Amino acid sequence: MLGRVFWIQVLDRDFWQTKAAKQWAHTSVFKAVRGTIEDRNGRMLASDVPAYTVVVNPEAITALSIGEEVITGLHELLGKPEDELKALVEAKDENGKYLKNREIRNEGWKIDQELRDKVNEFIEKLKDEHDTLETGVGLIREQKRYYPQQTLAAHILGYTDRDGNAVMGFEKYFDKQLKGADGKLFYQSDAKGIKLPDSEDTYQPEVNGSTFKLTIDSTIQYYIEQAMQKAYEEYKPKSITVIAADPSTMEILGLANMPTFNPNEFWKYASDPGVFFNHAIKTRFEPGSTFKIVPLAGAVEENLFDSDATFMSGSIRIKGYGKPLYDQKRSGYGEISFLEGVKRSSNVAFVKLGYEMLGPERLLQYVDDFGFNDLTGIDLPGEISGIVNPTPNNASENATIAFGHGKVLVTPIQQLTAISAIANGGKLMVPHVVKATTDPNTGKTTVTQPQVVRQVISEESAKETSSYLEQVVADLVHGTGRHAYIEGYSVAGKTGTAIKPDGKGGYDRDKVHSSFLGYAPANNPKIVVYVGIDEPANAAGGGAAAGPVFKEIVSEALSYIGVPKVTSGDGGSVSISVKNAPSAQRSAPDLTEKNDAGGQKIPD
Repeated sequence: MLGRVFWIQVLDRDFWQTKAAKQWAHTSVFKAVRGTIEDRNGRMLASDVPAYTVVVNPEAITALSIGEEVITGLHELLGKPEDELKALVEAKDENGKYLKNREIRNEGWKIDQELRDKVNEFIEKLKDEHDTLETGVGLIREQKRYYPQQTLAAHILGYTDRDGNAVMGFEKYFDKQLKGADGKLFYQSDAKGIKLPDSEDTYQPEVNGSTFKLTIDSTIQYYIEQAMQKAYEEYKPKSITVIAADPSTMEILGLANMPTFNPNEFWKYASDPGVFFNHAIKTRFEPGSTFKIVPLAGAVEENLFDSDATFMSGSIRIKGYGKPLYDQKRSGYGEISFLEGVKRSSNVAFVKLGYEMLGPERLLQYVDDFGFNDLTGIDLPGEISGIVNPTPNNASENATIAFGHGKVLVTPIQQLTAISAIANGGKLMVPHVVKATTDPNTGKTTVTQPQVVRQVISEESAKETSSYLEQVVADLVHGTGRHAYIEGYSVAGKTGTAIKPDGKGGYDRDKVHSSFLGYAPANNPKIVVYVGIDEPANAAGGGAAAGPVFKEIVSEALSYIGVPKVTSGDGGSVSISVKNAPSAQRSAPDLTEKNDAGGQKIPD
């Protein structure tokens, strides 16, 4: 016995010391609260709320002989198949003994208050009918992420799964700051789990997640999604993407894709994972004529654009390439001015401006300066860069870039950022969705400041370019953007109708990417909007399909933010500064529980 004691206490001391420490050492975890996400006006977009998980006790249910009642009742309440409920209610361990606790997943996992109340009524009914306090059915209180605006801004917010793990979107990108850090208490107890009087405690307090205020305006986001829904039903495209921003700060006011999803019920879209894809920052495509803002701005900056000079429209031959490049209307419009060429979105006009006047080297420099070969830096996950890389000395590739086809791929957010540089006086800026971040543990708030990347063109050149883009919309006879005309407001913009590649080296005329890119009021921009419709029915053009979507969103948004309409004496529309104007702001709708004629390449 003495030898054994010596062996245990001396030779095996470390082993038994470690084993004993594990038995008396315990850890209690205090969950950190995940930070909330609000829109710019304080409207809640995401927060943690109480949730409840339904559990069954097979041992107790069997003892009361109420298995069939429990299975039928929970099937009616939760919608879980009866055979799966039966397996849970009759679950046994490897020794054949009934188990005591089984969670009902997924239908009974983290249910809301309303369903929780119904389950409680069922439990009370079982108690009354069987005169018992233990029914074998219970509820565990937990927390879950809740998105009160339902589908609103889903592609911005993303979602967390039922275990609280961030999966996509803003939730994923800022997961570390949002989730904070759990607190822990390390203590010692006896064999019964009772804390020892002389326990050496170590306490690590929880750090709650930061609160984020976004630049998103829920009301403008609502206008965006309503307009998109109408276009989606009319044109039945593969997808629609819309982004809106304040061009002076590049605060994103709204961003949406359709089809969309409800982050509260993300599991329902497992058969169609494409709905989670954020085309606004992750899709590259040939833009078509919306890209013409680059050679136009470049030509203006280099003093090469003469609005009254004329050229022969229809087709153009370039040195080193045997085939002609055409306007959308191959017969052309006769000899027209360059200003009319801009309004009609003439490919020939832009080949002359971008390829012949600017030249490939300077054109590509402006492409780079406007940010098309870089990430914009938006604070959302998964952004990809555009690719504009024509083969050096390849006449065709360098010429077709001037009207947005060929070796040019861009993203929606890049296009929005580029035209914002024209709207704000020539400054390329970083788009962002975070307006402010508050640390609840210290109370410190950090406000996001606008960030200028570079001055792309001068303020004077930006104003001149803007005046030409305004006429694209204001000319109700020749302007390709006339469908975006808003009575009482001046609008600057550009249409795009890009015939899509067929995957065989050519183009499929029955499939187009239609878009509209613009801002208003033209002389004092408050909002810039990109609308992209991928494969609208009947290959509808950017002016006809995307222009009206822009018009609906911007007319609603300008009225909402208090920009008054001003109508000139001849019926045309102009805009004024609203710095000292009386507010005409509309009341915001209750969003709770709410679920062309642009230029194009003619294939060789």
